[in-house]
Amino acid sequence: MNQNSKIKTTSKRIKPFKELKLLKLMAQIKTRKELIEAYLKFFESNNHKIIPSSSLIPANDPTVLFTTAGMHPLVPYLLGQKHPLGKRIANVQKCIRTTDIDEVGDEVHHTFFEMLGNWSLGDYWKKEAIKMTFDFHTKILKIPLEKYAISCFGKDEKLTEVKKDEESAKIWEGLGVPKERIIFLGKKDNWWGPAGNTGPCGPDTEQFYWTGEEKAPKEFNPENKNWVEIGNDVLMQYVKNENGDYNEAKQKNVDFGGGVERTVTILNGLKDNYLADMWKPIITEIEKLSGKKYSEEKNKKTMRIIADHIKASVFIIADGGMPSNSGSGYVLRRLLRRAIVNLKKLGLENKNLINQISQKIYEIYDDYDELKNNKKEIEKIISIEEENFSKTLEKGLNTFNKISKKGKEISGKDAFLLFQSYGFPIEMTEEMAKEKKLKVNKKDYEKEFQKHIKLSKTASKGLFKSGLADNSEKTTRLHTATHLLNEALRKILGEEIKQKGSNINPERLRFDFNFDRKLTNEEVKKVEDLVNKKIKESLEVKVEETSLEKAIKEGAQAEFGAKYPEIITVYTILDKKEKKGFFSKEICTGPHVKNTKEIGKFKIIKEESSSAGVRRIKAIVQD
Repeated sequence: MNQNSKIKTTSKRIKPFKELKLLKLMAQIKTRKELIEAYLKFFESNNHKIIPSSSLIPANDPTVLFTTAGMHPLVPYLLGQKHPLGKRIANVQKCIRTTDIDEVGDEVHHTFFEMLGNWSLGDYWKKEAIKMTFDFHTKILKIPLEKYAISCFGKDEKLTEVKKDEESAKIWEGLGVPKERIIFLGKKDNWWGPAGNTGPCGPDTEQFYWTGEEKAPKEFNPENKNWVEIGNDVLMQYVKNENGDYNEAKQKNVDFGGGVERTVTILNGLKDNYLADMWKPIITEIEKLSGKKYSEEKNKKTMRIIADHIKASVFIIADGGMPSNSGSGYVLRRLLRRAIVNLKKLGLENKNLINQISQKIYEIYDDYDELKNNKKEIEKIISIEEENFSKTLEKGLNTFNKISKKGKEISGKDAFLLFQSYGFPIEMTEEMAKEKKLKVNKKDYEKEFQKHIKLSKTASKGLFKSGLADNSEKTTRLHTATHLLNEALRKILGEEIKQKGSNINPERLRFDFNFDRKLTNEEVKKVEDLVNKKIKESLEVKVEETSLEKAIKEGAQAEFGAKYPEIITVYTILDKKEKKGFFSKEICTGPHVKNTKEIGKFKIIKEESSSAGVRRIKAIVQD
């Protein structure tokens, strides 16, 4: 897969906003591409540097399975590290959120989505941030003021030491938003973070759009579902410490987020996201293949699940994801299997259906090079998974036949077993039970299902325990050890070795790389010994900012699937014994030790298969 692929919309030089013909830019925006173009041009005109979307599978971040928001790849800079492109940046970030998988099927929930984002890293603050959001919404998107409303952070008994955000409310009012359309809500609605136990956090101010057919009420009531959130400015004003105290942040950050799908849906006057241009062609293809109509209520949920899950799967695989039984690979497998089961509900059982439907995704998102460049590989992985799951379905049907002979009712536990182990949704079990004149204990099934959702969400939240970025001494040592390991593998196994992913926490490092067989004990020892040799040699670790082109030319290694801005940070482990003057050179955001002697003793504790053609090493460092 292509390591240096970039999204075309971010790689082109965009003319400053002031030079554009305003009438053209401010024409009614209707499509995904029009929205993205207008957004990036507007913020470039406000001195923001445009950065590419990061991979959906985060490198070196043990706190999340996927990139769930535009701010995740920027955590080091939100914590104070200098960004190579400056203090004002913007992008459109690909995101995956897994907590909503079971809710997909309504008009608004998606597993994969794109997020508009702009950030101030210790530069502009509330007044400028709110003014830019307001101008983008009202002048560029032409949202009329009579359909606009705002929420700000109010007093909260759980945050008694934090004052009500009157400042933001006054700024909105000064821009022309009526006082009746500005409300104050508590921590649950208008407070962000910290993501873990400590770190940056602060109030946020959300923007809402009136979607009702009748005139918007004078007063804003967020309980009225016709008011739909279209944007959110997170104002990282505080830092929570280990004692639970909220102190004013030395570097105050702004993080705006706005969903592309939701915004395009609203601008088109639609209630259903799946009728917008980033979904409609996929739905139409499903209609064509099944001979069924999306307009029929009984088909909507099934078609939405199919469209959503296939799109998310294609993007995950494009960024290096592989189906497996754990972590992000398990989520990918679950998405593909749910898509297959729902295709069967529409009466579609032909092979390669997912790849047929996926063609529309490549057309819609032709501005993502990673889809075009990796298309054959994506299709191959999907075909294999589809074939393997057909065998699992057969086993599930055999299990169902055995269960159906137990009595007149299928228990909730058995119904959940069919869902959890074989991917049978409850509707499918009920349909099969009906044919055999059996009942399903749906009440007990729901209890089991709710336990499953609770465990899933707890697991997802658990990933955030150490915060979004763990810069502890042990983790820092492991980060640099990973660079040494990467180069040691290349020297022992061959120059064709490339990093396929990594995950670091305070206890251990996990490193994935391309290799088609198990390493011998001798090879493992050679790699381990070479890393420890370089640690003992006390090599200096140098950090510099340089152009992407120059870094690659000088031999810098890049993370798999990552897309980089024009100016990047490079960490070099200097070594005079090497012809090129260094042992390792990698594009990375850190953190790293200043000298390899700080790492300690490196020990490989496991070498195993990660997926087809990919091996995994787990290692620790000891004092």
